[in-house]
Order: sequence, then C-alpha cells, then structure tokens
Amino acid sequence: MFQVIAARQLSDAVFEMTVDAPAVARKAAAGQFFILRADEHGERVPFTFSDWSADEGWIRFVFMRVGVTTHKLSHMAAGDSLADLAGPLGNATVVGGLGRVAVVGGGVGAAVAYPVARAMCAAGDRVTVILGARTAGLLILREEFEALPLEGLVIVTDDGSEGVKGLVTHPLKETCEQRAVDHVMAIGPAIMMKFCAATTREYGVPTTVSLNPIMVDGTGMCGACRVTVGGQTKFGCVDGPDFDGHLVDFEELMSRQRVYVDDERSADAEYSRGCSCRV
Repeated sequence: MFQVIAARQLSDAVFEMTVDAPAVARKAAAGQFFILRADEHGERVPFTFSDWSADEGWIRFVFMRVGVTTHKLSHMAAGDSLADLAGPLGNATVVGGLGRVAVVGGGVGAAVAYPVARAMCAAGDRVTVILGARTAGLLILREEFEALPLEGLVIVTDDGSEGVKGLVTHPLKETCEQRAVDHVMAIGPAIMMKFCAATTREYGVPTTVSLNPIMVDGTGMCGACRVTVGGQTKFGCVDGPDFDGHLVDFEELMSRQRVYVDDERSADAEYSRGCSCRV
C-alpha cells in the first residue's frame, strides 16, 4: 500500500496527488513515469512524475479526471492509500548540452514540462518556457515555473484571459524566426505537439516530443502506445516516451487515441452514477 500524503484540486477537472514512495523517489528522473492501481480491483494506469523528493521519499503527479481510475483518484485524500505503485519506468529526458531550449507545456502537459525544465536548468541549458492553456483557470504550476532560473516565461491562453491570446505555436514561431532557440521540447496534447513540430520543422530546429499521453500498459505488452517514428514501429513506454517530433506519424497516433474515447466516457458515466465517494 502507498499512502497519499497530500491531494489538491488545481482546476475543475485537474488534480495533484503526492504519494509516499521512497524506493521510487530515489530513482526518478525528469520525463519518466510510473504505474499505479487505485485499489485492488482497479486497472493499471501510467502517470508521469511532476515532482519528487529522494530525501523525503515522496512522488507527485498531476492528472485530469477523464475515466474511472482518475475519477477514483480525484476523490482520494491525505491518509488514503493506493493499492500498488511501480516505477520509475521509461527513459529519462536528455538534458544538458542543448544550448537555448524552448520547453512548451500545454494543459496538463505543464506538469511534465516542469521537472524537465528544472532538470535542463540544473544541467546548464538556457531555458525559456512557453506555458499554454485554453483559459486562465486551466493554467497550472505557474508559481513553480516562476521559481526556476529561466531565461523567460511566456503565458498563452486560447481566449486571452491570461498572458498572450492565441496558441503556443505563436510565440514558438516568433522564437524560431528570431533564431533564438537551439532545441525545442514540446509536452502536451498530441495535437499541440503535432503543430509545434510542424512549426519548428520549417526552421530546422530539433524538436523532442513526449508521447506519454498514448501509454496504457506501460511495459510494452499491450501495444496501445505503438507509434511510427521515422518509418519504424516504436512503443511509447519502452522506447520513449521522448521521440524526435519531426519523425513521429501524428496522424496515426491521434487516430489510435480516438479508438477508446467513447468507451472511456461511458465507463466513467456509469461509475459516476453509482459513486458514493467523498466529494
């Protein structure tokens, strides 16, 4: 059993959880993920680290309530326990020696972008963060990013309720036009990463994308995270989750993501009708 140390709601459907997991925290690195089960009857679900402390023995992650497992997690509080948790899994993000880096975090992907940006800063890279969300109420971890030794922090919202109005690709394009970036790291919804890669390709800027949103089993057994990269079949969980964004077949990737959307929604709706959890 893994005890929940703290839990908080970041926005309408986005939550943050801190869990006591000393052995996992000692090995965690930026870009990696872990697998948990909320209870003994639950499914195995992968989540990417948003923070951790090797000294204090805790890990932290951010999730959006979209299905049964995340619905269960959203009702858990300090003192509750997860049935099991295994990790770290996946390959750590490459940091250091990258020069001027633009880290683009969209939506819940900002939670993954945070430890990546922090690790890059610690490794001597010069980091600018472009943080995007649909609206101001969905921006997360802004204070954490502001505490990092960044070259700059650009806030972008679709509706203009905070920062610059528009999409994250707008300031990214400006940065590329100014030749002010040597590498781009994009983390967020697949559609966002697709257009970030399309933007940087035009300027020949190397771009890494994190394909953590497509993982299911997390060990390469289920094949749900199968993706074509440079004409070769890769698995997001064991070969990634980071890949060259200019080589990823995003159309295939997004098509696979849509397969179980309706099933996920109906399962969550059914669970919600019979849920007696704390609100």
